[in-house]
This record gives sequence, C-alpha cells and structure tokens, in this order.
Amino acid sequence: MSLLNNKVDAYLKDGCGRCKLFATPKCKVNTWRTELEMLRSILHKSKLTEEIKWGNPCYTWEGKNVVMIGAFKESCVLSFFKGALLKDPFHILEKPGENSNTFRLFRFTDSKKITTLKTKILAYINEAIELEKSGAKIERKTTPIELPVELKQKFKEDPILKAAFQKLTPGRQRSYVLFISAAKQSATRSSRIEKYRTMILSGKDVNGR
Repeated sequence: MSLLNNKVDAYLKDGCGRCKLFATPKCKVNTWRTELEMLRSILHKSKLTEEIKWGNPCYTWEGKNVVMIGAFKESCVLSFFKGALLKDPFHILEKPGENSNTFRLFRFTDSKKITTLKTKILAYINEAIELEKSGAKIERKTTPIELPVELKQKFKEDPILKAAFQKLTPGRQRSYVLFISAAKQSATRSSRIEKYRTMILSGKDVNGR
C-alpha cells in the first residue's frame, strides 16, 4: 500500500499551481475532486510511491514514473507512462493524442465509471508495475513534425523565437507543436505561441522545466 503524501493533499485542496486559477473555486481540481480522490484511493492499494511531479500526483516504482492523475476542463484522467505496452484486454485505454507513442489513459467524466471499473483499474496499475519491474522499454518512433501555420508565420515575424525553438531538443520541439496544434481555433493557437514565447526563449519545455 502506498503512503499518503501531504503534497497530494494540498493538490486536491488548491490545484497544481501552474495557472492563475490556483486555489480558486474555478480550479479544475474542484470540478473533479471526488473522482480524483477515488482514483487516489485505488492507487493506494498498489505498492507505488505517491509523489508530486509537474504539479500533479505521480506514482512511482523505485523512482521510475508509472502513472499520474490529473484534472482537465471536461474530464479527469489516470495516465500510464508506458501505457502502449499494456495489454488492454478490455479495450478501455485511450491515446492522449493522435501522435502519442507511449502514454495511454483512462478518461473519466463521472464517479460511476470509476466505481464500475475499480477492479480493472487496479489490475492495469499492477500490470504497469510489473512492466516497470521487468525493465520494459518503449521504442520511441520519430516522425517529422509539421509546424502549425500560426507558428510558421510567427517564425517569419520573430527570427529570435525561431532560433530559440531550433535550439530545443527534438522532444521539446514536438511537445510544443503538439500543444499548440491541439487548439481548435487559430486564435487560440496564436495565443498559446505568445504565452509560451518566454519559455521557448529560456530553453524550457512546455511544462516549464
């Protein structure tokens, strides 16, 4: 059984602290607190260590990341770092994005689904632990990244940003492209570029690391 971590208690109370909604009623954690607490309870039945990474509860095996929980606007999720290797006999795992080669997740929009799947969720968690114990690796696929139109245009206007982006590792470049491209509206994509410009210039990834 994993031990309680008071940093996760703080997360469930106030949120991840990565946006201006931190510790406000509008924080997304408030929307999904019941579901997140239920997922946490299931995870405590495993032998994983409870930590906070990137502002969210992360569960590790001997220091290696196995699974995370998090809150979004329309759902909360339980994400497996090596989910692509899980057998998924019930076909209930999702890709977080079309280009994801590693992560797989459970997405929840109500507590009833968690109650229904509780036993299966724990089975998937235990399988993920065994994968980590075995030293299983995911062969990462590398495909050329197609820049969104808004980012191409911004590079023409801002050569300093372009130069900084090109100095980023391929993985960091890809994470920015996926994050920006995920926005449905062109205006939102442009807004994300402006918002993260300073981080790109600082050589940081999309999570600020």
